[in-house]
Amino acid sequence: MKEEDAGPPKRELYAVLQVSPEATDEEIRKAYRHWAQVYHPDKYQDLHMKEIATQNFQRICEAYEVLSDENKRQIYDIYGMEGLTSGLELGPKLNKPEELKEELERLRRKKEQEKMAAHFRPSGTILANLSLPKFLDGDGIMRGMAMSSEVHSKLSKHNTIAIGGNLEVQESSGGAAASAVLRHQLSSVSSIEFIASAGLRALIGVQTTRRLSLHSTATITIAKSLRDGSINLSNSWTRQLSETANGNIQLFLGPESSLAVGWQKKDEKMSAAGELKIGTSSFGASAHYTRHFSSVSHGRIAGRFGSTALEIEVGGGRKVSNFSTVRMLYTIGIQGIFWKFELHRGGQKLIIPILLSKHLNLTFATGAFLIPTSLYFLLKEDFIFKKFVVKPYYLQREKRKALENKEKTSAQVQEARAAAEKAQQLLQNVANRKRNRQVETNGLIITKAVYGSEKALKKGEVLKEVNDELASEVIDVTVPLNFLVNDSGQLKLHEGVKKSGIMGFCDPCPGEPKQLYVEYTYGGQIFEVMVDDYAALSMPQESHSV
Repeated sequence: MKEEDAGPPKRELYAVLQVSPEATDEEIRKAYRHWAQVYHPDKYQDLHMKEIATQNFQRICEAYEVLSDENKRQIYDIYGMEGLTSGLELGPKLNKPEELKEELERLRRKKEQEKMAAHFRPSGTILANLSLPKFLDGDGIMRGMAMSSEVHSKLSKHNTIAIGGNLEVQESSGGAAASAVLRHQLSSVSSIEFIASAGLRALIGVQTTRRLSLHSTATITIAKSLRDGSINLSNSWTRQLSETANGNIQLFLGPESSLAVGWQKKDEKMSAAGELKIGTSSFGASAHYTRHFSSVSHGRIAGRFGSTALEIEVGGGRKVSNFSTVRMLYTIGIQGIFWKFELHRGGQKLIIPILLSKHLNLTFATGAFLIPTSLYFLLKEDFIFKKFVVKPYYLQREKRKALENKEKTSAQVQEARAAAEKAQQLLQNVANRKRNRQVETNGLIITKAVYGSEKALKKGEVLKEVNDELASEVIDVTVPLNFLVNDSGQLKLHEGVKKSGIMGFCDPCPGEPKQLYVEYTYGGQIFEVMVDDYAALSMPQESHSV
């Protein structure tokens, strides 16, 4: 799939003026005046530079003409430049200004509804407990069933609500509960949550979270049970230990007081976690390790032991689509021998544990382990065939299509690259002055910035060295980014705006996914960051530290 087919609207005009798609009229006017000071033809005496300035000034004027007009901007946001240049046929023909305004208002409401729907994040789990011994005894195969569901909705910029419920049936007994959480962002470092639930665990409570430092966060929760009136107090502290690992301590005070210490680590190839918990009447420890063999498959081993549990779990999973993962696990412990099948799709989970035997028979346990293992290797043979026969064929075909597309767009890319280089010539002097001011104050200095093919950036190992083969798929944008650094030593690129439209940028590989890589210094420290084409970027940030 081509990038243009999957991505959001290009919004080049917003990129030209370097404003957000939600920018106000005043912000658009301010941006226009800012760019006009650089590209107005009257500023240049040299005929060649005047010609370059004229071309770029026309782009700025076109962008301002559209974005400063309410009707034109609404049409552009919905249909792009094609809507402005094709006579504007919004479904039925609209001849009267009132009809046009009414249709645009309808489309605006539809767009807001779609945007609101995107703020809803549903998640849920269905757990079906099956029992082979019960089935063989003629008592049915179901041991119990549980369902839970939760919906997160963003009410405003600072407020989020989560509403959930769960239902559980275990043989002849069952129960249900419902909960609601309202979260308010007090500031950039703190938030507060109001909690209420009814049913099996009826309670009311409040929780506050605050980031104590760049690497530390603390959370305090106080809740009152509506069933027995008991008060529960929980304190937790989380500390980032490295770029990929963090640790936490949780103290729980109440009818069942406990102290828990945990650790988590996650990177591209593996994830691991462990926890030790000591309570007034129990203790336990758990750990798990997941290894990613490729982008689509992984293996997992986990264990738990304590006063109420002793078990070990092994298995693996495979990604079957962009949103779906299947997993099969084998568990043996004091509760018996289990197979567990899981389907994860988006935020939804289907989990089916099957009790094979309550007795720890060595022969049965070995057989229960070997059957799924053998099945995995049989499927792996098919995977090997696909990996070494089918996949190379499709990769070769995609490579051939990419070469054909590159040949077709070669002239277009050369022209766009030449225009970008000309635009950078006019930015050079101002960019140098801004850079020198940042050097004097030890502020934000862009040392290297490259924009282009995602594949080229990965092959070039973040382009520490740009070789001739990869150079045609990327463009150096160090100059325009230094120009965009403001007097406060900050730089912001807006979300949802295609970066190739920024003055001094161009699209070096039409139809291919693109990224922007930036190396910069701030306060004497070195930073680097890579973001997707439509992603927001704000610098400096401590998370970019090398």
